[in-house]
Amino acid sequence: MLKEFKEFALRGNVVDLAVAVVIGSAFSAITTSLVNDIIMPLIGIITGGHDFSGLQFTVGSAVVKYGAFIQTVINFFLIALALFMVVKVMNKLKRKQPQTEEVVQKLSVEQELLTEIRDLLKNEGKMKDQT
Repeated sequence: MLKEFKEFALRGNVVDLAVAVVIGSAFSAITTSLVNDIIMPLIGIITGGHDFSGLQFTVGSAVVKYGAFIQTVINFFLIALALFMVVKVMNKLKRKQPQTEEVVQKLSVEQELLTEIRDLLKNEGKMKDQT
C-alpha cells in the first residue's frame, strides 16, 4: 500500500497539480491586492467613497450584512476582470510557435517502383492468408 501511495504521489500529474495550487494561491494574493489596493480606491473616488460593506439590516436579533455580499460580488468581478487582462497580455507576449513544415521527399523512379512492388507483394500475401 505504501508503494502504491508513493507511485500516486510522485506521479507527474500530482506534482504538477500541487505546483499549480501553490502558484494559484500566490497569484490569488496578487489579484486580491490589485483589486483591494488599486482598483477599489479608484472606484471609491468614482462612487464618492461609498463602501458597500457597511450596508446591513436587522431581523429580530440577526444582522443581515447584505453590503458585505455586494462588496464580495464586486470584488469577484474585478478579480475576474484583472485575471482576464493578465491572461490576455500573457497570450500576446507568448511567442508563437513556428510551424514546422513537413519536408516531403520526392521518391526517385526506382524507389517508387520498389514501393509498388512491396505493396503488391504485401497484398498478395494477405490474399493467400485469407484462403
